[in-house]
Amino acid sequence: MQVSNNMKINNFFVIAGLCTASLTTITSCKKESFDDVYRDPSKVTSTSVEKQFSGLQYTFRELTVPTYRNYFVTLAPTIHRYTQIIGWANSENQLNPGAAAITDRWEKYYQGLAQFRELEKIYNAAPELEKADKKIFFLAAKIFFYDQTQQQVDLHGDIPWSEAGKLSTNGGDYTVSYPKYDAAEDIYKTMLDDLKAISTDLNSLTIPTAVVNSFKTQDLINSGSLDLWKKYCNSLRLRMLTRVNKSSSFASRSNQEIAEIINNPTTNPIVLKNDDNIQVDIFNNASDIHSRDFLDALESWNNNIASKKMIDHMVSNGDPRLPFMFEPGVGANGVFIGLDQSLPSANQTTLISGTPANPSTIAIYNRSTYSRNQNFPGILFTASEVQYLIAEFKNNSGNTGGAKENFETGIKESIDLQKRLRAISNNSLVAAAPAPSDLEIQNYITKIGWGTNNIQLIATQKWLHFNIIQSTQNWAEVRRLDYPTFTFRVESSDLQKTVPVKWFLPQSEQAYNLANYNTVKDKDNVNTKIFWDIN
Repeated sequence: MQVSNNMKINNFFVIAGLCTASLTTITSCKKESFDDVYRDPSKVTSTSVEKQFSGLQYTFRELTVPTYRNYFVTLAPTIHRYTQIIGWANSENQLNPGAAAITDRWEKYYQGLAQFRELEKIYNAAPELEKADKKIFFLAAKIFFYDQTQQQVDLHGDIPWSEAGKLSTNGGDYTVSYPKYDAAEDIYKTMLDDLKAISTDLNSLTIPTAVVNSFKTQDLINSGSLDLWKKYCNSLRLRMLTRVNKSSSFASRSNQEIAEIINNPTTNPIVLKNDDNIQVDIFNNASDIHSRDFLDALESWNNNIASKKMIDHMVSNGDPRLPFMFEPGVGANGVFIGLDQSLPSANQTTLISGTPANPSTIAIYNRSTYSRNQNFPGILFTASEVQYLIAEFKNNSGNTGGAKENFETGIKESIDLQKRLRAISNNSLVAAAPAPSDLEIQNYITKIGWGTNNIQLIATQKWLHFNIIQSTQNWAEVRRLDYPTFTFRVESSDLQKTVPVKWFLPQSEQAYNLANYNTVKDKDNVNTKIFWDIN
């Protein structure tokens, strides 16, 4: 599908991954040396299961750690606005997702998919003994790949998937490599089925001694910890089962499997504390896996402006995370003020820019915690998210007392995460806020309350916790729970007057995969909900 009329691979390295990249024969792929080991795919002479496993993680780095194009090109003008986790100067057609934002993320996902297909091909062709020895690489790769796939489905709905990225597998035959579209619901089912099987496999798996060091070296996410991969797998299952819980075809299964996961922690371990968070740590911010671009991505074009919706909620409730997440405007005398999205663009621009005599009073994301923190990790799963997922399930099951406990634990872990992010920062432009006391944290929890509109309380805490750290998860949960609610300034000339419920497919699909695209073109609009979006 990524092929021009003269059968040459064109500049999109993939629309569903007709090309693939591999690693060299160098054995060490530590994070700090990855840029030395990763080679131009066109020059690759050999590869292996281990190297493709690292290649998968490396290729998906742009969707994992904070990178310029993902944050600046894709997220800032779309999801960050749809969920008002930033403030911005209103503009025409601001609710219509742009082609650059969509195409950029589409290409990055399919580059990673192509890596996974090559790993799959190599693993399946390996001798049975080697497959048994290296099974952990394949299982871990699937978990990470499914995490990225869920996000892609949640953004677009139906996508090319089961047949995508198989040009290499198909022996280079372009004619049979244009991938069909898979229904979003079918992709979810396939992944949930496989993740359940993977969870069982991991419980009985012993990593051979000869493979332990290799896996530890090549594993950029969990540093070779089998225990953390188990927790990643089951936490991902919990997220996905919750996401589809209101869909008629998943409701019964969802409730049953969530209960199994929650009630059997030994068999189904999950991420319950920040020490077990699943993330890509930055060990060397001078390497190719880094967060150096976070500064330009967030601070350029004022993409770090605080929204009035978020600031007002945090200020009015005495949120202990506030000074870790935001810093007051230079002219605000220490007061946190967010940008009002109901104002005309000219007024907003004036407020944002200020003047030398009267500096801006608008708060921004804390630069020392976020944009200038070159050690900011690529966060995939946190304890808070899991605690909120459990709280939602228990609440819906009538166990409001148990739900309250998980809800409050989620808040405490979220506060702790902000402290941890600031603590690992290599920037001290903004003085670190003092750690909140237990009393301050309890006062906040008491102020938030529990017992009325509990799902809205959970939804709000998810929104605050995910903020710009896990933007795609934030948008998915806002759509699923229809909360928090937002108001937008809309012009009569705007083509899109409501917040999209999903993204368009990129134009390249019509150019290079037209026959398959035509099967889903009627759903290719931003107002057709994804199957799990029932509210």
